[in-house]
Amino acid sequence: MGGDGGGAKEELAVVESREWYLSAYAPDGVPTSDHLKLRKVRLSLDADSIPDGHVAVQLLWISVDPYLRSRMTGRDDGLYFSQFPLNQVITEFGIGRVIRSKDTEFTEGEIIINPFSPVAEFSVTPTAFLKKADPAAGIALPDYLASLGVPGFTAWVGIEVLGNPKPGSNVFVSAAAGGVGIFAGQLAKLKGCRVVGSTGSNEKVKLLKEEFGYDDAFNYHEETDFDAALSRYFPNGIDLYFENVGGKMLEAVLNHVNQGARIPLCGMISEYNKVWEERDGVKNLLNMVGKEVKMEGFLIGSYLDRFGDFVKEMEGYLKEGKIRSKLQVFRGIDTFLESFASIFTSSNAGKVVIQLN
Repeated sequence: MGGDGGGAKEELAVVESREWYLSAYAPDGVPTSDHLKLRKVRLSLDADSIPDGHVAVQLLWISVDPYLRSRMTGRDDGLYFSQFPLNQVITEFGIGRVIRSKDTEFTEGEIIINPFSPVAEFSVTPTAFLKKADPAAGIALPDYLASLGVPGFTAWVGIEVLGNPKPGSNVFVSAAAGGVGIFAGQLAKLKGCRVVGSTGSNEKVKLLKEEFGYDDAFNYHEETDFDAALSRYFPNGIDLYFENVGGKMLEAVLNHVNQGARIPLCGMISEYNKVWEERDGVKNLLNMVGKEVKMEGFLIGSYLDRFGDFVKEMEGYLKEGKIRSKLQVFRGIDTFLESFASIFTSSNAGKVVIQLN
């Protein structure tokens, strides 16, 4: 037994790991293999190579989120976080298994959640931001990247904290079949609202209505006039707009807002791949004045003091079957570029994740 254990440790002293890094910034368009590259590195897992307060981790699941796009432009234009350094491994929200530990709070074999996980098969990472997954909670690991992760928390902040709609309110969610939109609509329904979503295909319209409880939904590709579409779907106006798209859709929404409407700005995915001079301007912001509309951008990092409230509420919904997830699962670290590009098309529904092991 002792000899076998020592052999296993010796075998794992050095591992070959594949990791994604940014080789060049992409000011516009969807990043390609000219910008994001996969390389092999050798990583020492010897105890002397791991600093105190660090663990060696084998990546199991990795999230793929639209906000990464804003870290690849080469411009610090006020969006989200700072730019990724060139030629260094990029980071994302991930789930991994501890395989070496230099921190007494973490032991080998434990499953950890890391909001700044290197997109690498193996890595050595500080433990300051790590959270353990509770195996007794009965929660599937991907849920920590979806309903209990960034998408779920983002939707919760936008609906529960900033929007706080009253029962009977008319709620509109754009990109409603995306990783955040699916949860935003379900949370609004749990508050007794009428919820309508926009999405990119008839299949996803059906998904929203049949699986996620949306009262109605429409395919924006089939609507030549967003203003006319919103007149049909919201004859009594919009009380809350959960904004994921920006551009022409936001402009159309402002023609239909009710007095005191709220617009939490989660993101504007239609504008992410454009330099700012080419982004769509909104011509009817004056409508916000007379209707006393509150439009507010937010980053979930500013609401971490509410994360415990969110987890308690969302875990309750999950156990009661009141919240459902939808995952688009890619397999293998080599699919990162493909999975990331899929976010900017109508090809995926739900939260995009990669399963490694």
